[in-house]
Amino acid sequence: MSTKDWLEKDYYAALGVTKDASAADIKKAYRKLARELHPDKNPGNTQAEARFKDVSEAYDVLSDAAKRKEYDETRSLFAGGAYRGGGAGGGFPGGFAGGGTQFDPSDIFGSGGTGGLGDLFGELFGNARRSTTTSTGPRRGRDVEANLQLAFDDAVRGATLPLQLTGPATCKLCHGSGAKPGTSPHTCPTCHGTGFVSRNQGAFGFSEPCRDCQGTGQIIDTPCPECGGSGVTQQTRTITVRVPSGVKDGAKLRIPGKGTPGERGGPAGDLYVTVRVGKHPLFGRKGDDLTLTLPVTFAEAALGATVRVPTLDGSVALKIPAGTPNGRTLRVRGRGTKSKNKTGDLLVTVEVAVPQTLSADAKTALHKYVQAQPDDPRPHITAAVNGGSRG
Repeated sequence: MSTKDWLEKDYYAALGVTKDASAADIKKAYRKLARELHPDKNPGNTQAEARFKDVSEAYDVLSDAAKRKEYDETRSLFAGGAYRGGGAGGGFPGGFAGGGTQFDPSDIFGSGGTGGLGDLFGELFGNARRSTTTSTGPRRGRDVEANLQLAFDDAVRGATLPLQLTGPATCKLCHGSGAKPGTSPHTCPTCHGTGFVSRNQGAFGFSEPCRDCQGTGQIIDTPCPECGGSGVTQQTRTITVRVPSGVKDGAKLRIPGKGTPGERGGPAGDLYVTVRVGKHPLFGRKGDDLTLTLPVTFAEAALGATVRVPTLDGSVALKIPAGTPNGRTLRVRGRGTKSKNKTGDLLVTVEVAVPQTLSADAKTALHKYVQAQPDDPRPHITAAVNGGSRG
């Protein structure tokens, strides 16, 4: 993008955010607009397509901290009248007069003292220290984010799953060259492949993107009929995602080179997949351990018992010691999740089940138990109550 674009286009207005908007607000606004204006959702709507391109261009600048800083500095500088595009003598505060002398703003600002401003003046005034290959060379594609819904069992064991994505991808017909198959792009004769042309206006020398090749440095005589010369088309593609065992809810997986394709032969961006793990009807999870609540009868808790408990890989025998209190947690080793470094356990919490109804025989037996077991299960409470009564 040229400095002229930055001066003429209000990227904040394009996304509908204020100049002090946070990175999260900018991302949220872009996603909302991108969904509404996406070409797949508005087939044949040229206005929506143009708006989609404007929104994407705005996000490309404002989502990059360095680009955003340079964009803000550019607009702030020239909005104040530092550059008005006129002849020598009218362009700078203080009545600078050309007098036939070539003015180099880098003499004032230096090549590294102001960051974005040094690059800005280098572009506007033909600073030879700035390399044009930065703007016209290969550019890396954007990173893409996606969500993957995962079953609880798959998260524990690991899985390889397909993920469908719809978005820009390298044109399959021209393989990203933008030229019709059988033809090839050639070097632009106007800019000789640099992507920029220079012109003089008064005391100033200007370098701007070549209009013949749109700053790419190449001319496509016969554009690809599939992508129209862009080298990119909207495609629905299926990505195979390998999820490691033991992955946690909210984990983010990086898949290199599966983002949007790069420009002018640049590498593709990366795909970042956020994993969403579903619930299980029996098991919970605590780190690498699985959790399970096991209802037992009073007799099993009091007398002890060996019961079968489920795991994700069948069932195992679990010994309940005599006198096990309600809420005690027993450990079954090696039956949790398997991650890179270790295997978790299954934590079984005992829950004494109290029957809602009792038969006549059960009531009789229970009364006999009360008479046969006179021990007070809450002596400290009873003592406090009796002591309080005496007071």
